[in-house]
Amino acid sequence: MENIRATAFDVFDEARLLDEHTDMIIKSNDREFQVHKIIMCGCSSYFRALFSNNWSRPQHFCEILGISRDIMPLIIQYAYTRSVLITQENVLELLVAADMTLVSGLIDACCQFLESQLCPENCIGICKLTEDFSSCSKLLCKAKHYILQHFEEVLHVPEEFLELSLEQLEEIIGEDELNVKQEEVVFEAVLHWINHAPENRRQHIAVLLQKVRLGLMSSDYFINNVKCNALVVENEDCMPVIINAMKTLFDLNMDEPTNSELMHQLTRPRLPSSILLAIGGWRGGTSYTNEIVAYDVKADCWVNVTQEDERPRAYLGTAVLDEFVYCIGGYNNPVECFNSVRKFNLITQTWHEVAPMYERRGFISVAVLDGLIYAIGGFDGHQWLKTVERYDPNTNQWTMMAPMNEKRSCASATSLQGRIYICGGFTGTEYLSSAESFNPETNQWTLIAPMSSRRISLGVIAYADRVYAIGGLDGASHLRSAEAYNPLTNIWSDVASMCNPRGSFGIEIVNGQLFAVGGFNGLSITSDVERYDEKTDQWFAANEMVNSRSALSCCVASGLPNMAQYVALRDIRRV
Repeated sequence: MENIRATAFDVFDEARLLDEHTDMIIKSNDREFQVHKIIMCGCSSYFRALFSNNWSRPQHFCEILGISRDIMPLIIQYAYTRSVLITQENVLELLVAADMTLVSGLIDACCQFLESQLCPENCIGICKLTEDFSSCSKLLCKAKHYILQHFEEVLHVPEEFLELSLEQLEEIIGEDELNVKQEEVVFEAVLHWINHAPENRRQHIAVLLQKVRLGLMSSDYFINNVKCNALVVENEDCMPVIINAMKTLFDLNMDEPTNSELMHQLTRPRLPSSILLAIGGWRGGTSYTNEIVAYDVKADCWVNVTQEDERPRAYLGTAVLDEFVYCIGGYNNPVECFNSVRKFNLITQTWHEVAPMYERRGFISVAVLDGLIYAIGGFDGHQWLKTVERYDPNTNQWTMMAPMNEKRSCASATSLQGRIYICGGFTGTEYLSSAESFNPETNQWTLIAPMSSRRISLGVIAYADRVYAIGGLDGASHLRSAEAYNPLTNIWSDVASMCNPRGSFGIEIVNGQLFAVGGFNGLSITSDVERYDEKTDQWFAANEMVNSRSALSCCVASGLPNMAQYVALRDIRRV
């Protein structure tokens, strides 16, 4: 049916170009276009209403004002072919014309084009543009979401940011979804906006200050940069905000009345731009779990987001592509290893089965590179594997790739700078210190410098342009030690050891820091979590999970439109 419709419209368009059977002339800026009334009416109710008084006449002129001679032919072309070339040069004028003539399909096409072009340089402009078009509500939401998620980048394009109205800036900095690493950034943005036109804007400092989460700032910054700021000091309306912030930051009992609503606003954590998901695992004995918990880095707490229709599995691999979390391989008893793969839609919160792997793989290593998922090594229930396969989500197919140089189960893998790296593991007889890298362009694995320690059940992650290998078991004991590999020098270097030994744990990067989650510490399964900052080369305790488990897998999802469903509630009063 679609082919018949396409063929028919091709014929109509050819007839238009040859001026065959046309019955209307559209005139726009001294340029005339021969058209068929019925085709134009089928495109838009605007043309149906426009031609209604001229329908019985064999041919007539119809002049349309407000559309340029270059844009009108694109409207007509879309009416006939349902397609048109949209460019950065014509999209804005084309959108205005499509909105004027009620060509909904072309409006949608322009909005999709603008959405694909969203960047820090134009997101505020697109947001302002779409506020004038009720038909562009979806694009308006996308543009607002982009501004919130990329706020710090938008600040580096002052031309658009500084032209925001008070109401627009107030709305942006008041949103929980505003993505900033530190609340100090928001205060600095307010000052920058005010100082662009101080005579007209300095009066707004009190209104904007209430939207800054002052209670989330460091106490030193608050005292030295906020409380003593000249704009704040000179405006009496700022004093209640400052007093309530001080009560929160310093736990003070002051004579001044407390505004509980304001204190809640000043201390309300913003939504994280990324969440860490800990999936599946083993709790001991025959207790395997399908539990999924999400770590809210802004509130430093774990939220249970388990979906009960997923079966329990341990020693699995996970990967995130777009809005999907893929759960790959693993097992739920020592004999039955899985080749199954399921994906979880983080937006609709539904599970879907995808193509299974060629081989069953427990104790699997998984990495993502260039939008493709690599399933590496593992144990199939009978033998330890060196085989590798790759999944393409666009075709829903697995492809066997070149095998590794070593058999590796209980290893760990990551991707960095166009290569995949896998480290350590168990061959069935030997604990490995060796590591190798994969070049997808040549489909070859190459041994790299070995680690300083033998490690199985370790964590491997790309972080700050190096490959980190952390913890695990060396055959005698569980390890706290960590080391980092520099691909440019082919050298491993020691880094700070974890606070606690652990193996079979989850590992990921969130908010610029490395997290080690759960695992087995040599004596028991743990719920303990710690984080590492490469800038200080130090480990710090993070809030532990509610339940202890090992053999879990961690992954990170970013920029979800429904992020609030994976984080702690923000509407609970904290006073």
